[in-house]
Amino acid sequence: MSGGKSGGILKNTFTVGAFTALSRVLGLVREMMQSRLIGAGMEQSAFTLAFAIPNMARKLFGEGALTAAFVPVFAQTLRGDSPSADHERHLEAAARLARAVMTMVLLMLGSIVLLAMGGLELVVKFRNELGLQDLERLKLTIRLVKTLLPYMIFICGAAFGMGVLNSLGRFKASSFMPCLLNFCWIGILAWISFFPELRLDQRIHRVAMAILAAGAVQMAFLFWRMHVAGITPRLSFSGWRSAGVLQVWRNLGVAALGAGAVQLNYLLDQLLAYCASPWAAGVIGYAERLMDLPLGVIGVAFGTVLLPTFASLFAKGDQEGARGALSSSVQSLMFVMLPAAVGLFVLAPEVTSVIYEGGAFGAEATLRVSRALAVYAIGLGFFGMTKSLVPWFHAQNDMKTPLRVSLMTVCINAVLNILAVVLLPEEWRHVGLAVSTVLCAAAGCALLIRFARRKNGRLGLSASIGPLSRMLCAALLMGASLFAARPLFCGVNRILSLVALVAIGVFAYAAASLVLLRGQVKSLLARRTRR
Repeated sequence: MSGGKSGGILKNTFTVGAFTALSRVLGLVREMMQSRLIGAGMEQSAFTLAFAIPNMARKLFGEGALTAAFVPVFAQTLRGDSPSADHERHLEAAARLARAVMTMVLLMLGSIVLLAMGGLELVVKFRNELGLQDLERLKLTIRLVKTLLPYMIFICGAAFGMGVLNSLGRFKASSFMPCLLNFCWIGILAWISFFPELRLDQRIHRVAMAILAAGAVQMAFLFWRMHVAGITPRLSFSGWRSAGVLQVWRNLGVAALGAGAVQLNYLLDQLLAYCASPWAAGVIGYAERLMDLPLGVIGVAFGTVLLPTFASLFAKGDQEGARGALSSSVQSLMFVMLPAAVGLFVLAPEVTSVIYEGGAFGAEATLRVSRALAVYAIGLGFFGMTKSLVPWFHAQNDMKTPLRVSLMTVCINAVLNILAVVLLPEEWRHVGLAVSTVLCAAAGCALLIRFARRKNGRLGLSASIGPLSRMLCAALLMGASLFAARPLFCGVNRILSLVALVAIGVFAYAAASLVLLRGQVKSLLARRTRR
């Protein structure tokens, strides 16, 4: 692959990663505040389940299946029959496609929200007949779900705007968008801190209301950036049967089955955690958000950039360029993911204690979260790889292969999760759920690579085996240094201890990389310099 292509991917990835890093840091501040103000009990568990529902819709109708179905068709419409064709004409055709699809999606989501709200009203009205009058946790969950359901419309509209802007090569606005949610979330938590008399259920409901308002702000911001980019978002009731729109919906039908299976399985995970113990869903949510810090900054950044990149390369018939993009991206991704995984595994108790412990979040909750975090850390590389491999298929309008892989892993995950809840002691059920997630992520990566080779022949990943092995050795040496250094900081202030251990880990990995990965480090720095 040429240096220009590699540099372009890294440039966009660094752009997305920088704004995503800001969002994750803000999210970390948010979680530190929420853990102390809400804790890891019944209220947080109810909120985690309620928030999973609009997030499931976001994956189905926003940045998940819809984006995967829409971006390749949108990219092809932008390009037209030849790169030299009239750009303005193709931009207008792409705008008509975007408006038609957006209108249909928003109307569909609005209908779903209205039906769901009506159903929940019936549940509340007949709660006595249904025997729900004394189930405080379920009542709180229903109240939170009712508050957060309209958020589905806002976040899916915003996610659609992200897909349009990313296809146009404008990654900054879509990467900054999650920061708006964190600003609102942190703001409401800061406000709550001035009212200690509020009950926990009152606090968490105010958080849900702030999230709803943040969704409206996010959608408005992305729609404004679409307008600036030359595609004004407005409702359009024409062109619904055009070839491009029909292609999007054909792709969406298959992609939604795969994404829907994954999201229903995720919802099943939440329900099983909800049933495993009163606190399990909240504990798993805290652990996932710590894992999301490196995964969101690096894995999501690569996944965001690779879909339009692959789509553009495949549209031009440049399979060799796509192979090069995949190979270089995997190496760059793992250069960060492997040490992050080892570091989180070794320092899970220290990280959890510093980030969460205090106020309503006690030492027992720290132990529970750190156990799940250590398991999730093992799967960090697999989670990141999946975000690079799935766009390979979506960019070729192949929605069926990720669907097959999703269905396979969903079935395995469901069985393992049920076994974990039934067979493990209560204190370890949430750890069993995390183990199941990691095993399925590993299986999913292996299957995606196998099917990609069957579809496209060689992927160029064999050349990455040597560098990846050396990266793993460097990360393990870093982990050994952390294990050796931990006893030196017993009795030291926990924040200072964590800072010192992180510094030791960074130094150890940098030193090992300079010895084992000198060529890869030079190449990465050279690409970064060519931005």
